[in-house]
Amino acid sequence: MPDIAVSPDLKAVLRDYQREGLNWLNFLDGFNFGGCLADDMGLGKTLQIIAFILSQRQKYGHTSNLVVVPTSLLFNWQEEIAKFAPSIRVLLHYGAEREKSIENMHEYEVILTSYGMLLSDIRFLKTMRFNYVFLDESQAIKNPNSERYKSARLLQSRNKIVLTGTPIENNTFDLYGQLSFACPGLLGSKQHFKDIYAVPIDKFEYSKRALELQRKIKPFILRRTKKQVAKELPEKTEMVIYCDMNIEQRKVYDTYERELREFISATNDEEIHKNSMHVLTGLTKLRQICNSPVLLKEGHSGDNAVKIEVLTEQIENKSKEHKILVFSQFVGMLDLIKAELIARNIPFEYLTGQTKDRGAKVQNFQTNENVRVFLISLKAGGVGLNLTEADYVYLVDPWWNPASENQAIDRSYRIGQTKNVVAVRLICKNTVEEKIMNMQKKKSKLAQDLITTDNSFFNSLSKNDLLDIL
Repeated sequence: MPDIAVSPDLKAVLRDYQREGLNWLNFLDGFNFGGCLADDMGLGKTLQIIAFILSQRQKYGHTSNLVVVPTSLLFNWQEEIAKFAPSIRVLLHYGAEREKSIENMHEYEVILTSYGMLLSDIRFLKTMRFNYVFLDESQAIKNPNSERYKSARLLQSRNKIVLTGTPIENNTFDLYGQLSFACPGLLGSKQHFKDIYAVPIDKFEYSKRALELQRKIKPFILRRTKKQVAKELPEKTEMVIYCDMNIEQRKVYDTYERELREFISATNDEEIHKNSMHVLTGLTKLRQICNSPVLLKEGHSGDNAVKIEVLTEQIENKSKEHKILVFSQFVGMLDLIKAELIARNIPFEYLTGQTKDRGAKVQNFQTNENVRVFLISLKAGGVGLNLTEADYVYLVDPWWNPASENQAIDRSYRIGQTKNVVAVRLICKNTVEEKIMNMQKKKSKLAQDLITTDNSFFNSLSKNDLLDIL
């Protein structure tokens, strides 16, 4: 692959693998091929795309490129373009005040918008012909039946690139939506892909098909892991703190667990899948009790939450120079932790799906030495936040999908990090949490490769598996 000259307008020095990324993007561009940049989180995919947009300018003069990102990443992209390529004119197409037409879009080199806006405005966005469309966190369109996917497919552009740190979150079919957008025709029809690849690989773990698919997509996917390239990243240490429930909390847990186990024991496999919502609700309740029985909103006392005790003790025992991220999947749990921090006069920042001024909160955490704790909901903060000041990450509750957890840990474990990052999972002993964690270990072995043979969670669990979890 020829080495492309980096534009003098780029205000950053690219690392070797980022230069390779730029070369690869230009190589595909030469053949009008799209592709998927699937580097690990924290390796600078945004910077590689910014460098590529500048190289497009060198090749073709002024062009207009559409960048679609999750709402939570709009401020990240704005910030990074302003920092690394201030000469790029950016139009933020977002919010109630936005222009509802493409009239002035061609004046800008980058039109930055969210997936929500793409859905709302596809009627006129599809009439503009862009140079490139870039979809960030492209797992957003992994479902080809979704409105997001259908809208994205209506966009017109000379070429398309998708970016994701997790090209496969649950199963091989996740690839289809993303690659059929970036490289139309490469994988054939949806049904063909299902029959030839997805089902044999996911259901029957047919490794010959997996290899065949890997060969087919290899030229169009560039994936580097931290292990492979980022020698400059410090070590990441992962550990588990096992928490022991008190008598009251255990009593509540055992009652709910017995109920769920009896339901599953008395139900056949087919009925379980029909009632999967009931099972999922039951499992979710057990996970909430591990956090605090108060979360059930059924009149339980708030004094029986071992994890809150352990976590606040951990926070108080850390010396002042450490900054700490705390992730939970339950906003209610973050609120309980928040109340505890207020009671103990520990300053913190707080971010959930409802938070409006995310940028200011991230900024305050990164720069204010008094704010040592950042409470974040897994859904809101799993992607796109750059929190390199933190060197401790606490995962209050385990999640079924190891990819989501790793995304959370990787908020702090990214380039620019100079400290050793310690990721700590809080797990209640002898509960569904411990079983989830053991199950994740099996899952993540499968997820090591780009093509995983990892079934989406519920469909792959038999009655026995569920009883094992309990």
